[in-house]
Amino acid sequence: MLIAIGRLAATLWLAVMIVSPAPAETVGRDIMVATRILPPLVIEKDGALTGFSIELWNAIAARLKLKVDYRPAPNVGALLEEVRSNRTEIGVAAISITSVREVEFEFSQPILNAGLQIMIRGGGRDGDSNPLSDILGLLFSKTSLVWLGVALLLILIPAHIIWFLERRQDSGIIPSDKYIPGIFYGMYWSAATLATQAENQPRQWLARVVALFWMFTGIVFVALYTAQLAATLTVQQIQGGINGPDDLVGRKVATTKGSTAAAALRELRAQVTEVSRIEDAYQALHDREVDAVVFDSPVLLYYAANEGKGRAYMVGGQFRKEDYGIVFRPGNPLRRQVNATLLQLREDGTYQQIYDRWFGGK
Repeated sequence: MLIAIGRLAATLWLAVMIVSPAPAETVGRDIMVATRILPPLVIEKDGALTGFSIELWNAIAARLKLKVDYRPAPNVGALLEEVRSNRTEIGVAAISITSVREVEFEFSQPILNAGLQIMIRGGGRDGDSNPLSDILGLLFSKTSLVWLGVALLLILIPAHIIWFLERRQDSGIIPSDKYIPGIFYGMYWSAATLATQAENQPRQWLARVVALFWMFTGIVFVALYTAQLAATLTVQQIQGGINGPDDLVGRKVATTKGSTAAAALRELRAQVTEVSRIEDAYQALHDREVDAVVFDSPVLLYYAANEGKGRAYMVGGQFRKEDYGIVFRPGNPLRRQVNATLLQLREDGTYQQIYDRWFGGK
């Protein structure tokens, strides 16, 4: 009988230890948390921290009766170093869960689904464009130069034919039988016919046949040229020629040091400019030092809709899916309790309320 009672007591004690949401060694104590300012995940306002990640962690800490002291870091690399060096116990911000980081750290279950996205300069469809800048950029674009080169070659061919046939024709359009200056008269007639319609037409019958053919060629050339310039203006001048990750090859792109975005950009063979803070990447974009900024989608969307509205906009969709998590040193007993509390917050609707408050849920 005593043995049975003992076994029952041991079983009950073990069950309590397993289901207990907060063992004594992880509840009701102070905890140092590494973070970094990264709206809308972490925002500094009136000397205090707020934002999605901060609100979520405060809700977790309140249920675990933890007193939190935040230690801001300039970037994700410095944040991870705070946890690695034991200066802080955990890290909370926008920390992507990756296989490389899992080797050294442990993560909570995902707190937010995210991914990388591209932001470029300009206001998008709702932004104001500069007509003069658009026209100058179009005139000196690679497309315009190629087409002008083709036009020059096309002009030279009929110019020589007309000069040869008309050079000795009385009252013809070539007043000199010498190559120079006669060829220049031929080039002027050829260019005028290609662009619009020449004032004078050849007198020699074979030259007139060439002229009719050249006028038809001019109509086709101008139509194709106009269509190409319109497409170039729409794509390159309005959207900067960047519509997705494939367009980042060889482009100057800014992101933060040590981020998953930096690694992804190197894989895409972009010219990566790594900065300490995401705000520096925004400034580099506006100063035309880079062509685009690539970073976590929630962060860029928040900036484009608020401080960067009318000056920057998003292109394409998310191209590198990632999940954010809370980072721990291996073996931290608090991780299990945090995961259990996260499940509780999802089940009772608290998580959804916090999410809707920062990401506009209905």
